[in-house]
Amino acid sequence: MNWPTWMPRIDEGRNHLLQGLCELAGAHNASWVGAVRMGEPLPADPVLGWRPRLIHHLHPTVTLDDAAEKQRRMLETGLVDISTVRNVAGAGHFRTNRLADLVPPEWFRGDYYKTYYLAHNHHDAIWAGVPINADTEIYFGIYRHTPEQGFSTLDRDIVAYALRGLRWFFRQQMLSHGLLLTTSPLTRTEHAVLQGLLRGLPEKQIAANVGQSPNTTHEYVTRIFRKYAVRNRSALMALWLGQGPAQAVPDPGSNTS
Repeated sequence: MNWPTWMPRIDEGRNHLLQGLCELAGAHNASWVGAVRMGEPLPADPVLGWRPRLIHHLHPTVTLDDAAEKQRRMLETGLVDISTVRNVAGAGHFRTNRLADLVPPEWFRGDYYKTYYLAHNHHDAIWAGVPINADTEIYFGIYRHTPEQGFSTLDRDIVAYALRGLRWFFRQQMLSHGLLLTTSPLTRTEHAVLQGLLRGLPEKQIAANVGQSPNTTHEYVTRIFRKYAVRNRSALMALWLGQGPAQAVPDPGSNTS
């Protein structure tokens, strides 16, 4: 079987996309969030069971990572900002919104904006929600540092246009992190072993690359097959080619707020 050269470069492709979005919209940083709906939501859950499972920043910092973790903990306690609630309310539909589309003017004078935006030199943002299937979505955050100029509706629509035609790529991203078929993301080591499998490397070579014994690597391979509900590499590859049991990506449609 010929293994496509783009298979092991999913993470590079994600960062290339985030950089491209920044260039198109005149932004300075961007984030990628893989989100999963965790079963039937409780009646009081303001985000309807949706939870972030992986967060990547184009230009990561310790403070950004700490803020993301703090927000994750707050979400579990039901303390969710209105900007998040309104973004998640569109789940199941492709959408792009500026902060000004999601919140009232007085929100920009509040503590949440000061703590989670201004403290990181993020003066404005565009948020895009991309449904992958009924229980998984990708959120893109694009941030601008310049306080004197917020994002325009044209900036928002350019971001929407750039994202709308990449359904196959979003599916590969979620698969590569174990988020399309399971609510538990791959560990760093599982991800490295998976990349070796997709490159067609023998297990001994994967073990050497990862720094494991062949027996340990074989255990990881078995675990990955179980996680993706496949029996062998051919079936694993079929998922990446859209021939497996994972649900197809819905048509993003044309909803842009």
